[in-house]
Amino acid sequence: MHMADALLSPAVGGVMWLASGAALAASGRRLRRNADDRLVPLMGVIGAFVFAAQMINFAIPGTGSSGHLGGGLLLAILLGPHAALVVIASVLTVQALFFADGGLLALGANIFNLGVLPCFVAYPLLYRPIAGDGTSSRRVALGAAVAAIVGLQLGALGVVLQTIASGITSLPASTFLLLMLPVHLAIGLVEGLATAAIVLFVRRARPDLLQRSTGQRSLKPLLAAFGVAALLTGGALSWFAAQDPDGLEWSIEHAAGAELAAPNTATHGTLRRLQQALSFLPDYALPKARAEETPAESSWPNVDPETSLAGLVGGALTLAVVSLLGFGLRRRR
Repeated sequence: MHMADALLSPAVGGVMWLASGAALAASGRRLRRNADDRLVPLMGVIGAFVFAAQMINFAIPGTGSSGHLGGGLLLAILLGPHAALVVIASVLTVQALFFADGGLLALGANIFNLGVLPCFVAYPLLYRPIAGDGTSSRRVALGAAVAAIVGLQLGALGVVLQTIASGITSLPASTFLLLMLPVHLAIGLVEGLATAAIVLFVRRARPDLLQRSTGQRSLKPLLAAFGVAALLTGGALSWFAAQDPDGLEWSIEHAAGAELAAPNTATHGTLRRLQQALSFLPDYALPKARAEETPAESSWPNVDPETSLAGLVGGALTLAVVSLLGFGLRRRR
């Protein structure tokens, strides 16, 4: 559900940058006051795992579309909403800058839809009341599943509203909405189940983590588990990603009948050139290999060393960015 710049006007994109920037600034202040320094490495490792997990698109039967884990709610449950927003914003920034996944103008909107909404709406208003004190595994799983589904629906609605407010595309608003919400409901069901499974795993291993109290127990086993999961997911499981367009691309294609091109404005052109200059693995492949790729070469599973390289490099970059931010906030405190 990464928005491209072709959907947004500079005005709407700028407003979403301001909204997400304000949320990130507030989260940074909160982390400076209350953060547990021992959680910084965990933030980085889980961020690397979310980056890798977002590379794996799963097919939505009967639609010809696919979806992937958003991860915002999962991060909020494991790390708290403020740390989660910093982590998911880091993931999305690395994707946009170095992999051309999501536009730079749209980065603020993507952080808002995939970060702010699940972390500060779905998590406190749905997960917390349903999960309660966390003593019931059923309530924890139900809360994670429901909040993940609703959070993704809110994000999909945000995409539609931001696109309509921009007014630069020929997408019919009602058709776009009627395509986006059902397909992302299906994606949300899968994300809800995956989120619930991961949260229950962490609950069994470290129930204190969900209570925001790490005590004196070592986090090394949990760090190792997520680290190995990130390596395996980015390095090998990414080969099994579905080749179908994701839910947003599928909705645009069916609503507009074609792929949308970015408007020829100075802002769009400047940001497009900047992204092209920074993206050393566009679309998670080397530029030369991507240019030479032909439809006949695509297969499933797509055993591709360049996909593995992108997964490992992206996870390492995310780990580095989150760690620098986390330890930077600690130094400022």
